Amino acid sequence: MHVTGTVPPSAPAPQETPAAPVPTESPAGSSTERPAGDPAGRHARRFGLPVATALVMGNIIGGGIFLLPASVAPYGTVSLIAFAALTVGAIALALVFGRLAERDPRTGGPYVYAREAFGDFAGFLAAWAYWITTWVSNAALAVAAVGYLDVLVPVNGHRWTACLAALALQWLPALANFAGTRYVGAVQIVSTVLKFVPLLLVAVGGLFFFDPHNLGPFHAGGGSALGAVSASAAILLFSYLGVESAAVSAGEVRNARRNVGRATVIGTAGAALVYLLGTLSVFGTVAHDRLVTSTAPFTDAVNAMFGGAWGGWAVAVAALVSMTGCLNGWTLLSAQTPYAAARDGLFPAAFARRRRGVPTVGVGVTVVLASLLTVYNYASGSGKVFQTLVLVTTFTATVPYLLATAAQLFHLVSGRGERVHRTRLVRDGVIAAVATAFSLWLVAGAGYAAVYQGVLFLFAGVVVYAVLAARRQRTV
Repeated sequence: MHVTGTVPPSAPAPQETPAAPVPTESPAGSSTERPAGDPAGRHARRFGLPVATALVMGNIIGGGIFLLPASVAPYGTVSLIAFAALTVGAIALALVFGRLAERDPRTGGPYVYAREAFGDFAGFLAAWAYWITTWVSNAALAVAAVGYLDVLVPVNGHRWTACLAALALQWLPALANFAGTRYVGAVQIVSTVLKFVPLLLVAVGGLFFFDPHNLGPFHAGGGSALGAVSASAAILLFSYLGVESAAVSAGEVRNARRNVGRATVIGTAGAALVYLLGTLSVFGTVAHDRLVTSTAPFTDAVNAMFGGAWGGWAVAVAALVSMTGCLNGWTLLSAQTPYAAARDGLFPAAFARRRRGVPTVGVGVTVVLASLLTVYNYASGSGKVFQTLVLVTTFTATVPYLLATAAQLFHLVSGRGERVHRTRLVRDGVIAAVATAFSLWLVAGAGYAAVYQGVLFLFAGVVVYAVLAARRQRTV
């Protein structure tokens, strides 16, 4: 997937079969891989640091920030403490992914790290859980986007109208992915720039309209304050999913050993700053009792700041652009990890097929599954569709996160000289320990229902692994 020039003109077959990896050399000397015969051409292009950073920030700052202030409002302002703690954990994870990518800059992220450290089954489990996270996240993002679409075009009044709108919002980014990585990068840059307009407007401008009386109680829910922090953190994790974006797509990043880590840390820190200021401003501009039931809290914040509805419409448009861009990036990520696993024989071989730099089968399967999940949740008539999907992804995301941080701890504790910088041993150890504790805390905060549903997804993967492992044995 490393393109230093152009691929000789040829007529690629409608569907290519996986080929043996051909090592290539990046401009800075970091070794990457590409499948022989991959029709990269003018539709595929490797990402530099700006696009890699935009991919991280675009996938982190997606639908979550535009809806989550309302989702955590029932817990009270204690959720701001959860946000601060979550930011520390997210940056620790970002640093861990940066260090792991520096050692192994291949496409796949947590899958690659877990498999290299612990073997095939751990790698498969990371790939399977991450794949579930991506397509369930896409369904959740589409549901969140419908809330802002309703500000412009009334769709929430009828369940199936809202469902069709959510499906359209999932399929448009999928079509951009089918067009090639060149277009994925262009959409990501544009959407990332556009989304900062409403976010900065509310995050900075809202501080001038801040009214402490709007904050509501510190601890609005029942139970202990610590329990409220954990529960709100589990929901808020959804807003930080995407920390690993550059690592998962490392094979598409130029000079990956250097740029993946930089993009991950810069993107996560920038997103964290916008998140904290934005959430605080929404809490201070929208009355608490109204915020609890809001489906478009940033729109409500702008309307409260300036009056009328024009500001809310502008925010709604920008939010839709942001969420569409986030869906664009997540759709690419949803295909990258299965692609890496399929090349190693740990996922069905069809997932290793690529066209124009994109694993098209992975993209297609992902958007179909996300669509089915969206239809199911609207058909069930649940009023908590977004929260339910968010908590499931919270649990499944912790599996690859835990395996990645465990891989980092494994390298540090095992004393493998070629894998560890001695001068950074203590620092890396502390960061890995914080990231591990953070991931375990999130499992506890996800709640019994989310863990129950997530475990069912994971156990289904064990059956898939057994079948694939048996097929590999027969071919040996």
